[in-house]
Amino acid sequence: MKEDIIAPENLVYEKPSLMNDTPMHYCPGCSHGVVHKLVAEVIEEMGMKDKTVGVSPVGCSVFAYRYLDIDWSEAAHGRAPAVATAIKRVWPDRLVFTYQGDGDLACIGTAETIHALNRGENITIIFINNAIYGMTGGQMAPTTLLGQKTVTCPYGRTPELHGYPLKMTEIAATLQGTCYVTRQSVDTVASIRSAKKAIRKAFEASMAGKGSSLVEIVSTCNSGWKLSPVKANEWMRDKMFSFYPKGDLKNTIDE
Repeated sequence: MKEDIIAPENLVYEKPSLMNDTPMHYCPGCSHGVVHKLVAEVIEEMGMKDKTVGVSPVGCSVFAYRYLDIDWSEAAHGRAPAVATAIKRVWPDRLVFTYQGDGDLACIGTAETIHALNRGENITIIFINNAIYGMTGGQMAPTTLLGQKTVTCPYGRTPELHGYPLKMTEIAATLQGTCYVTRQSVDTVASIRSAKKAIRKAFEASMAGKGSSLVEIVSTCNSGWKLSPVKANEWMRDKMFSFYPKGDLKNTIDE
């Protein structure tokens, strides 16, 4: 009976072969795990397991190399696009991507991010935006919404004191070197499917030498936001999507 149930022809879903059996270190409800799975599935489906290099800097994603069985390079905080640039130029036949949070990409690594994208480096930047510094205690990030409370703006972010949230994806869409810029999420099954298609499109564009791609994933940080996973998803939909609308901001791949 057991053998009949687990027969290959009855298989509906299985863990991607590139996902290692590693205890999850992310907080329950975090979006990182879902995105890791999508990246693994796309690499596997593209047949690029042995020709992919991921670059992960400091932040919640610093241990991304534990989960995906591909080649990885660590980078100093914010410097992942610079490291990815070097790897891609030395190995142009490799699929090279960075995996970065908003504090890393939009604050410490602003210069590296903008200049790599503007140069049109054939890399993909996967940008996890949860509008807060997740790993280091929940401080305000450049992407923190107006009115949003963090440990460093306990009364809420105000433009007079803290400035305005930085829309990195909109900035990336104006740069001549980018070919594909999109904003996605992974809060529903439909959103997960859309995010996977976006990652695949970005990876394929990188391999085709079309230029730089940025895939932003609007994400939750229920620990930093001090909300349950369910409430964090609700808050993301109610607050973040209005300021960070989903969809493609630039697509010149087919031109």
